[in-house]
This record gives sequence, structure tokens and C-alpha cells, in this order.
Amino acid sequence: MREEVFIAVQDLPTPRREVFAFFSDPANLEALTPPWLNFEVLTPRPLPQGEGALFDYRIRVRGLPIRWRTLIETFIPGERFVDRQIAGPYAIWHHTHRFEDLPDGGTRMTDQVRYRVGWGFIGHLVTALWVRKDVAKIFAYRKQVLAERFKPAPAPRTAP
Repeated sequence: MREEVFIAVQDLPTPRREVFAFFSDPANLEALTPPWLNFEVLTPRPLPQGEGALFDYRIRVRGLPIRWRTLIETFIPGERFVDRQIAGPYAIWHHTHRFEDLPDGGTRMTDQVRYRVGWGFIGHLVTALWVRKDVAKIFAYRKQVLAERFKPAPAPRTAP
């Protein structure tokens, strides 16, 4: 079965250093994950950060509990980091997070996920029926959360 690639790009009105700090803190994963996945970090706090960090968590997919272990394999502060599933439901899950400055002082955040479900033809069928849609829904949820979390402050009112 071939590898799938999912790309999401979002511009946020917040400086890159602040957006990167939020994303590089694994404690924020719970806020970014849709509630229907029942995401739970299993790694004891404080959570490690940076290259070589390992995280264990549990999600529920279509009611089934799944344990997942992630390795941060690349970590370039303020610029990008890459997490890779080393145990979990995918044969491959490789997620690159990139952060770029925008001319207005905001941040362009790009997520690229390369993934593949194992199990040969059955995995191909599962990907076609559910996985592609589920990945898109997860990132759509995340986009809404981030738009709310990093929305610009309202302009001050002027007296009439």
C-alpha cells in the first residue's frame, strides 16, 4: 500500500516564537485533539521536550482504545519539529510541523503528515473508507481550536 500525504496550512496572527512555544509543549496536545478521540497523555508530567523526547498516550478510534508512542526525531527551536509514531495504529506516521514568519508579524504553520496503514489490502480499504476522512476531520478541528486560541485581540473602542 502506498503512503498517504496530508498537508494543512494555517496563518495565525501571532508571532512565531509564541506559536512554536505552544506547539512544542506536549501538554497542549489534549487541547488540539478532538474530544471524540478521548486523547489521554500517559507519560508522567513534567513532559519532556526536544529531540529524542518520547510520549505515550491513548486514544479511542471508533470506540477501540489504542496506545500510541511518539518520538520527537527532529527539533529546531522556532522553526520546525518532526514527530514519528514508533508504536501505534499506523505502519508509518511521520508528522512535520513548520513555522514561518509572515510579513504582518504573524505565523504560517504547515503540517505535513505522511502515513500508511498496514494490513495490505484491508489497510488500503480502511484508509479509503475512514482514515483519510478522519485525518482531515482531526486537522479541521485543530484549525478551529487554533483560530480561537490565537485570534487577534479586539480593537479598543473609542468613546463617541
